[in-house]
Formats: sequence, C-alpha cells, structure tokens
Amino acid sequence: MNSMNHVVQFGTEEDVQVLMEKRRHNGTLWQAVFMFSVSLAMLFLIMLIFSVVNTTFGYVVLVNEVESSTLIAQKDSVSSFTRAELEQVAFSRLSAGILRRVEYEKPIADRSDEELIALIEQYIIKPKVRKTWGLWDSLFNKIEIDRYMAENEGSYAVFRSWVNSSFLVADQSSDPLNAGIRTALFGSLWIILVTLVFAFPIGVGAAIYLEEYAKDNRFNRALQLNIFNLSAVPSIIYGLLGLAVFVRAMEPITSGALILGIEDSTANGRTILSGGLTLGLLVLPIIIINTQEALKAVPDSLRMSSYGVGATKWQTVWNHVLPASFDRILTGTILALSRAFGETAPLVVIGASTFISIDPSGIFSKFTTLPTQIYQWSARPQGAYRNLASAAIVCLLILLLIMNSTAIYLRARINRKKRLEA
Repeated sequence: MNSMNHVVQFGTEEDVQVLMEKRRHNGTLWQAVFMFSVSLAMLFLIMLIFSVVNTTFGYVVLVNEVESSTLIAQKDSVSSFTRAELEQVAFSRLSAGILRRVEYEKPIADRSDEELIALIEQYIIKPKVRKTWGLWDSLFNKIEIDRYMAENEGSYAVFRSWVNSSFLVADQSSDPLNAGIRTALFGSLWIILVTLVFAFPIGVGAAIYLEEYAKDNRFNRALQLNIFNLSAVPSIIYGLLGLAVFVRAMEPITSGALILGIEDSTANGRTILSGGLTLGLLVLPIIIINTQEALKAVPDSLRMSSYGVGATKWQTVWNHVLPASFDRILTGTILALSRAFGETAPLVVIGASTFISIDPSGIFSKFTTLPTQIYQWSARPQGAYRNLASAAIVCLLILLLIMNSTAIYLRARINRKKRLEA
C-alpha cells in the first residue's frame, strides 16, 4: 500500500531522475546567470575606477608666463635658486597687494625654500596648462606628448598627481594648478553634521512610535505606506521642497536674521542650515525604515521578559529593545548619511554656490560641497578641470569608503560586546 502511494505521489524512478536532472539543469542555468550578473557589475565597477584613476594621474604640458632665466640670469629653474635669490625675487616681483597678504599669512623670512618656490611659481612664473593626458596615454603614448611639445615652443611636460596635499588644503581658484577642495570639504562636513542632528533623533523616534506604540489601523497603515513611498522620491523633489520651505518661507531663520539679528545676509536663506535640513528630509524615510527593521529583529521574548518583571513599555524600549538593535540602527544611519554625502541635485536647487573661496564658519554661512564642486568642474570645457573633478571624485570615494567601513566596524564591535556580555 505504501509502495503504491509512493508511485502515485512521486512517479517511477525514471520520472524522479528526469525531474532531478531538470532541476540540476535549471540550477546550473541560474547559477550562470547570477555569475554573469556579478561579472558584469564588477566589469562596470572596474571601468569606473579605471576612468577616474586614469584622469587623476598623467602628464601635463605647461607654458610659463615668465621664464626663470628672466628672474635670475643663467638659472633655468626656480628650484636652483639660492635662499637669498628666492627672497629677493619674492620681495621685488610680487605685487604690493599679494605681498601684504603673503606677509600677513606667514612672513617670507619664516617660509621654507619649498614654500617660497611654490609661491614664486604661483604668483610670478604663472605656469598655464596647455594640454593634459591620462595615465594610460602617459605610460604608453609618450610619442604623442613629445610631438605636441615640439610643435609648441616653450612648453614642457611634468607628470602630475592631481590628488596631493596642496589639493586638499587649497581653496577654489580660477587656475586649475592651484585649485583645491578645502572649502567644499568643510561645506560637506557641515552639511552632514546638520543632517545628522536633524534626521537621526526624528527618524529613530518616529520608528519607535510606529513599531512599538502605533496601533494597526487605517491611518497608521497609510502613514507607513507614505514613508515607503517617500524613500523612493527623486532627490531633486526634496530640493524643490527645501527651496520653497527652508530658503523662502523660513528665510529669517535659515539666514540667521531672526536668531543672530543679521540685517543683511548675502546668503538669503541659501545656507548650510537649509542644505542640511533638505538632506535631512531626504534621508529621514530611510532612517525610519532601517530603524523599524532593526526593531523588528529584536525577539518578542526580550520584551515579554521585561514586562514580566514589571517594567513599563518605555522602560522596555529604552533599556532593552534599543540597546539590542542599536548596531543595526547605527549601520543604517551611516549608510543613509553616505547617500546624503554624495547628493548634488537638491543642493543645487536650493542654491549651493558653485564657486566660493571662503570657508564656512557656521550653519548660516554660504556653502558648496564636494559633489557640487565636482559637477561645476566637470561642466567646464578646459581639460584640466576634468582632472580636478576626477581628483575630487577620488577624495569623495575615499570619504564614503571610510564612512561605510566605520559602519561595518562599529556594528562588528557592538555585536562582539553583546556576545561577551551574554
């Protein structure tokens, strides 16, 4: 009887073998599809990294506005000048305005030889970029570079890394050889700080209410649905919302006129505070959803145990549920901030500056950010600015990598601590 039931349910042994062979074939096919998808994604990632790195390094053909030999006879390079000659050239050839500013920042007598050489090259020699080559052409197409220099008398080629110490500490400049990301970097850090302070407590609080306190009724289901929908809204829509609310409607607050009593603000509400609040709205649904998922992962047995010893609901949430889910909440928050760190569209809409050389000093300052600076440089027709954009992209990717690595490290450390306590 059991044998007959077996035949009716599973068929003959040959049928089972055919079925298993078909399943193995389907499994192999889908495995190949998945491997192809991963390989394709890796290929595009490698192409992206190669494109950025290729433009960040390479030869640059320059032409000097003033030759070194005209400053000191028989000296073809500023690096061959003696200390006395460097100081003599600096005092005699720098304009009065630049000399006063240089002396105010750091007296020439206190500057090192390398600093004086850089100063003379920037303000007196004034090299100009004629053409740039990527790393690939610099390594494998040197003949074309030599031919170009031969056709342009007075030009010379130097191998340049556009990511260097001066690039990190210099402000924006109309000369690509002296431009840097310091102002944009400070603006991005200010923006992310405001975004974190605004979005984190509100997002976590909203998630606690929806997950722990809200009843299952029509209003709360509609609220939850809208939160999911808002997480998929294009970022530029948040930029339009920030422009209408924070820049225009709340201008007395976001410009600092109401709080600090500033009567005339050139920012006109287009400040770090407006940008941070706009990005805060952008990542708020993401933080809420991530926090809700983290709270759902906490087993109900932990809540019941807390209730069993007489704890209130808030005591249970604060002392047991939140500590048990904090690693996931923290990871989700850092990943949401990583998205905000790379946003450009909403900040451009609310009026982020594309060229500013003054470091932000507070939340009521005008600002620019690294993604905005990358957008502005990549839109320029000169080739050297594309090299600057690639260098800024490298810095942005490194910062995002640090943020994501920090999230992974903190989560692993908190999990390790919880295992030791258990």
